[in-house]
Formats: sequence, C-alpha cells, structure tokens
Amino acid sequence: MLTEVTATRYITPLREGGSLPGLVEADRRGTFGTYVIKFTGAGQGRKTLVAEVICGALARRLGLRVPPLVGIRLDPVLGLGEPDPEVQELLKSSGGLNLGMDYLPGAIGFDSLAYQVDPLEAGRIVWFDALVGNVDRSWRNPNLLVWRGDLWLIDHGATMIWHHNWPTAKAGAARAYDASDHALAPFAPDIAAAAAELAPRVTEELLTEVVADVPDVWLTGETGFDSPDDVRRAYVSALLSRAASVHERITLGTPAARPRAMAPGWATADGSSRNASSGKGEAA
Repeated sequence: MLTEVTATRYITPLREGGSLPGLVEADRRGTFGTYVIKFTGAGQGRKTLVAEVICGALARRLGLRVPPLVGIRLDPVLGLGEPDPEVQELLKSSGGLNLGMDYLPGAIGFDSLAYQVDPLEAGRIVWFDALVGNVDRSWRNPNLLVWRGDLWLIDHGATMIWHHNWPTAKAGAARAYDASDHALAPFAPDIAAAAAELAPRVTEELLTEVVADVPDVWLTGETGFDSPDDVRRAYVSALLSRAASVHERITLGTPAARPRAMAPGWATADGSSRNASSGKGEAA
C-alpha cells in the first residue's frame, strides 16, 4: 500500500491541466517534504489517481524513473485561506486520502531539441506507454522531466482508458498503439529490445503486487464488481494479456514537425521559485 503522509500546508495551485494539482507541504513521521498533490475531488475523479498509482508502481518495478508516490491525508481546513474560489472548492471536496508525488526540486521539462535520449531508454518508455495505453506523452505535452541529468516519467492519469468502461477492457488488450507523435519518437526507440527485456517481467505476480498499492477507498463501489480485490484482478488480467504482444502493435510513423515543448508549471520559474523553496521531496 501507499505510504501515507499528512498535509500540513497548502502552498500553491499548479495551473496546467484540467485536474488543477497543487503543491503541499506534508509531515511524514516528523519529516517534512514537498509534494505535488492530485485531488480526489478533481473533475477526472478517482480513476485518474488509480491510474497514477498502478502506472507509477509498475514503471518503478520495471526500472523506469517515476517520482515516489504517497497517499496524502488532507484536512479541507487547509484551503480556507486560499483566495481562489475554484481551488477552495476543490480542497473542500477532497478531504481524506489524496495522491502525492515527490516534488523534484530543480527539475526541468523535457525538450527533444535540447536533450538526447538513448534508443534503449526511449524504447523502454515507448513500450511501457504502449502497455498502459498512455495517450498523454506526445511532443505537445511530454510529461517528462529531466532531473539531475536523468529522465523521469510523470502524469499517468490518462492511461488505461478502458477502465472508464470495463466491458471494453478485453478489446483494449488488443488495441494498437500509435507512437508516431510520442515525445521520444525522434530518438529511434528500440521497441524490440524493450519488449525482450520487459515483457517477461510483467507477470501475474508482479501485477498483483502493483495493484495492491491502490487504496481500497478508490476502488470501492466500482460498477460491476463486488469488492476492491475483484477490481484489482481485472486490472491484472487486462495488463497481463496486453504485455506479451503489445510490441507487435506499436506504430512508429514519421513524427510531425514539432515546436519546442512547454515545461510543466512546477518545473518553470513561475512554478518553482515561488512555491517550493521551503521544502524538498524525497525522490529516490
């Protein structure tokens, strides 16, 4: 299960994206850190957080870099001093357990014109994104950070779209993945090498460990399932059936001409210098 921390201070909203994440300071057994928080009360709902947990845990077990995730206990009273009514309402509707991602101080947004990626690493990331059906790592919005010279994956809420309509999950396992506009398409990703390395590691046992990280409260009441464990088994089945052969259905066409990518708000001067100097996350 996720390690839990307690939010002690709401720092600032992050204005990119529709979910309106924010930065919070939180207490982890007497140690304070800064986290990017995603809220259960956001418009996309709790399935976005489920996707973040499953993809984050799976990526880390496969050797990809994803900031450590935590559960953040939030008292809505922390938002009483927030002047923005939209943010205040979001905090009021998100009391209880939310999702946190370690803040990476000094990270910069990935830019394919300024950063070179090895074909093996590019292949691993493209293969992983194909496995989970990530539609949100294009050159328009890479959702990649460069931190201490390494590439880190963030923002997996727009994955596994079949879990918004479970009867489509079986068909989703056979769905092709067009990586032509993927942020790493220009780096000749070695998909075959990635599949040979990673696919055998995506076992039922591994996936069972991964989905165990999702809190019961985010799975309870799922239509068509009797219990959170039934939902977990459905995730395992869908991902396991896709892992063995997804590499055969990845398309790498000619990437479209791309402008310089925009960095996420928390990796820009506006998003970092004014909001996170008071604390650091615990990224491994």
